[in-house]
Amino acid sequence: MQRYFIEDKKSADGYLTITGDDAKHIAKVMRQSVGEELIAVVAGKVYLAKITDIDLDVQVKLIRELEDRSELPKKVTIACGLPKGDKLELITQKATELGMNALLPYSAERSIVKWDGAKSIKKIERLKKIAKEAAEQSHRSHIPDIQAVHSFKELANVVKNYDVAIVAYEEEAKKSGGRRFAEILESLYDKDSILLVFGPEGGISETEAAALKEAGALFTALGPRILRTETAPLYALSAISYEFE
Repeated sequence: MQRYFIEDKKSADGYLTITGDDAKHIAKVMRQSVGEELIAVVAGKVYLAKITDIDLDVQVKLIRELEDRSELPKKVTIACGLPKGDKLELITQKATELGMNALLPYSAERSIVKWDGAKSIKKIERLKKIAKEAAEQSHRSHIPDIQAVHSFKELANVVKNYDVAIVAYEEEAKKSGGRRFAEILESLYDKDSILLVFGPEGGISETEAAALKEAGALFTALGPRILRTETAPLYALSAISYEFE
């Protein structure tokens, strides 16, 4: 059954209005009609709803709340150094499917691309659309928060806002005493919010690593192999899902 995230506040009698592209999708693509049902996600809660009117907008009535266990038990924010091309779109889509709570893009020392002004706004809006569609497709009850592009300094400053911050740093893979990702995950059962930091192509610089370490972040390697910038976040989310779900 098709799922839609609805921003409209439900009325006292349980009616909601679906507008914009979602209304067009219901009427023109799905060709649904009055009396048919759909899944409505409102403020993180999932409901079975029935269509009561279709015009330019679609009105639905909530029938009952449904049990939902689609969210990771940990709130994971993925911080990605800006990569080339459309890699961040791929990360956004797949990480949403894997349970990401938020995406924090940042301008890293080794980021080749730069997002400034209007370009940044357009890119972020595109990522928000991708996250919404992926959340609907994967039956999430939460659309990941796509944050504005941070400078590296801003990234380092928000480390303290999380229960734990973990940096995927390829230099750790070369150390015989480096801490394994699995070992870190086993210590996080009493933690709720997790920040995972990944570099762009070329990885995190030594200067950035030192700043993140000073901010209190933990460092790990994601196995003995070097992963692409678009692969590493998905590897980490899969490991978190395996450990905690």
